Amino acid sequence: MTKLLLHLFIKDHENTWDPKVRSAYGKLAGLVGILCNILLFAGKLAVGLLSGAVSVTADAVNNLTDASSSVVTLLGFKLAERPADEEHPYGHARIEYLSALGVAAMILIIGVELAKSAWEKILHPAAVSLSPVVVGVLIASILLKLWMSLFCKDLGKRIQSKALEATAADSRNDVISTLAVLCSLLLCHFLNWQIDGYIGMAVALFIIWSGCTLAKETISPLLGESADEELVASLRDLILSHDHVLGLHDLMVHDYGPGQCFASVHAEMDALDDPLLCHDILDDIERDAKQQLRVHLVVHYDPVVTDDKELNHMKALVESEVKEIEPSLSIHDFRMVRGVKHTNLIFDLVIPYSLKGREAEFKKRIDERVQFENKKYYTVITFESPFSTLPQGK
Repeated sequence: MTKLLLHLFIKDHENTWDPKVRSAYGKLAGLVGILCNILLFAGKLAVGLLSGAVSVTADAVNNLTDASSSVVTLLGFKLAERPADEEHPYGHARIEYLSALGVAAMILIIGVELAKSAWEKILHPAAVSLSPVVVGVLIASILLKLWMSLFCKDLGKRIQSKALEATAADSRNDVISTLAVLCSLLLCHFLNWQIDGYIGMAVALFIIWSGCTLAKETISPLLGESADEELVASLRDLILSHDHVLGLHDLMVHDYGPGQCFASVHAEMDALDDPLLCHDILDDIERDAKQQLRVHLVVHYDPVVTDDKELNHMKALVESEVKEIEPSLSIHDFRMVRGVKHTNLIFDLVIPYSLKGREAEFKKRIDERVQFENKKYYTVITFESPFSTLPQGK
């Protein structure tokens, strides 16, 4: 069914990196969500009112919020495809995150209102009626929501959309909540257990939890979360695939919304290499990153000395000591400034956030390790936080 819908409604659907194709995926998911959820809302509301089951009515309202969410998702994808302009030079792709945040707010409000209704039903329980029509509507709802979950999950993976993956998870949660409602009606009917209000409350709390989870997942990229590990590894492999690149550090990845990823990195190259050749290589890397990974990459040329035996020895010594202290530590931009009575070892030390506050301890241990009777070495260390954790090795 998914492949059929893609063939019918999305031209060139395999080219998922095209912003227009990506937007078409989002619009298709939004339209399907609106249609399906309105049908489910109407059916459940009817049987909920006829049977007097607040849990069914709560589940119906949940589907209405899902329809509203699909409308917001549809508008979000439509607005996110707007091109960059003078006021927004990085595009409008983050609107997709804002639309998801709006959906989360709507879900939370509806969840609170449903909890109030369920509480009244707990305080004042009433009998509910069960009929084949009610059971049929709920079973049909479970099957349709299960298909919607698989459908949105497939689309989300194809275009790497957190919004669609969240929608898929929401549909999966609806399957669970509707199944719980069906079980409560069966228990009420056959065992005369008055648990309709409690199941309604459970569904309401489940809706509130889903809204909080969605809000957290949406706010995280807006605040500036860490780069995706797979993307970092791909960038590293791409850069180091060029023989003249000796190493890299200070990789920073900035997310301006799906399809709008910008990054910068320092690439270490032999200081003896022709600068013009190095410039051409870095240009090629930036071009490859854009074409292969859809990342707008800026590479900083970082020349390093490779023919100084003393420098190479001291750098290896410091690197060894740093790894012995803590394997997650790393150094870069190592250089030496020689004086008459002593030599300064200048470098940057990258410290994970979990080890913050131990800078003095690390410096003391490194200072002790580089002291020799015939020559004095002093360390000048700049402590840095890791913007991205780069895999080890070349």
